[in-house]
Amino acid sequence: MKSMLIGGIILIISLMAGTYFVAGDAFISDDYINTLTMVGAFSIIAITVFVVIKYVNQIKNDTASGELAEERWDGIGEYRNDVPMGWALAYIGTIIWAMWYLFIGYPTNTFSQIGQWNEETLEYNAKFEAKWKNPSHETLTAMGESLFLVQCAPCHGVDAEGIDGKAQDLTKRILKTSVIHVINNGANNFKTAFPGGMPPMMLTDAKEIDEVATYVAGGFKGEAPVAFGVCAGCHGMDGKGMEYVAPNIREYDTAIIKSVLTDGKKSNIGTMPSFKGRLNDTQEKALAAYIQSLGE
Repeated sequence: MKSMLIGGIILIISLMAGTYFVAGDAFISDDYINTLTMVGAFSIIAITVFVVIKYVNQIKNDTASGELAEERWDGIGEYRNDVPMGWALAYIGTIIWAMWYLFIGYPTNTFSQIGQWNEETLEYNAKFEAKWKNPSHETLTAMGESLFLVQCAPCHGVDAEGIDGKAQDLTKRILKTSVIHVINNGANNFKTAFPGGMPPMMLTDAKEIDEVATYVAGGFKGEAPVAFGVCAGCHGMDGKGMEYVAPNIREYDTAIIKSVLTDGKKSNIGTMPSFKGRLNDTQEKALAAYIQSLGE
């Protein structure tokens, strides 16, 4: 016990010193609240360590005693001792506190700041959508630029060029490396709009894969390679896709932007999280309009 006590005291001193080293600067002031907070932190450290020492020592040295119950399970009996008073009081106190919390302290059927915030947010979104239900293309593009700078620029960069490959270069519809990755590995990113996905290895010849990737990433310029006929079965010869079957791989349209925002996207670069619920329909259209304007 003596060695445990000495070790506990050393631990307390170490924890208190570490706490002061990390947060002490915040408490060097005339504000008594800060001083009380530091004193409280030190008290919690000391009490916690001593309680742990007490119960560890009790576990090591105490022996069970009392009257055994008649029931046995595989030779293991149970003492007919009363529940410890501290446990009983803690259990009853927790129930009383829970009742107070639910019905008096913070009743669920009365005012709450979170509920008010949710109501005001829904009301604002309704007004926003009503006001901008049919905006002009110029208005959508300007709105989309603001949204892009807040929501997208941290990863794609303010110039939308992807910050040296850390995210998709949105000034181009698709990169050659991305096309090759999808052909080899398949893709099922957009389960909401295109649930069928694309299976892997639709093409296996390296030369054909390179030709198709070059053609698609190059903006469908020149004559389509023969192997692109495999892709055209779903994406169309013009690459603009088919609703509910395959996305537009020729250019960014509203459908592909919404699909990415709804489901996120995983590619050879990395994974983009879903933005579902963060933007309303008008904002998604605005973001699409701005991204489409980048390639103009």
